[in-house]
Amino acid sequence: MATITIRDTQETIQGEEQVQAFLSEQGVLYEKWDPAKLPDTLQGVTGLSDEDKETVLSVFDSEIRSLAERRGYHNWDVISLNEQTPGLEDLLKKFEQVHTHTEDEVRAITAGSGIFIIKSEDKGYFDVNLAPGDVISVPVNTPHFFTLTDEREVVAVRLFIEKEGWVAHPYNDPEFEEAK
Repeated sequence: MATITIRDTQETIQGEEQVQAFLSEQGVLYEKWDPAKLPDTLQGVTGLSDEDKETVLSVFDSEIRSLAERRGYHNWDVISLNEQTPGLEDLLKKFEQVHTHTEDEVRAITAGSGIFIIKSEDKGYFDVNLAPGDVISVPVNTPHFFTLTDEREVVAVRLFIEKEGWVAHPYNDPEFEEAK
């Protein structure tokens, strides 16, 4: 279950309805998928083979296609990160820079956990802590970044309009540097 912490006030938002309402006010899509649909052999597992990734996509095919149809996504894949991921530290440094995209950034967490740090016009920066089953779509041109929790492992389905067009555009924000 996702939880939100607003950095300026340290206010915490919990509970599916409250999280969904807050994110909706910010223009961020939030949904739930059932991670228990995964086979027992993939429950909580973050070190996935290519075959395992295909299984994840197959298990969530109807959810993926529903979201893709509603939001105009045409491509999807699975990313799996953990301590055994080659170059994990460099990858995290790249992730942990505030940026924007010219299309939505979508993650459906199926194992592990992660955090989206998102900038709001009225709330400043807020952290969305995601757990298995949480699905989020950060809107186009919204300053944000994604990182791992202390658990340092995640499996997520990613959806794209155009994989090639999904490029991070740096967003230099002194306000964020002060908030770190």
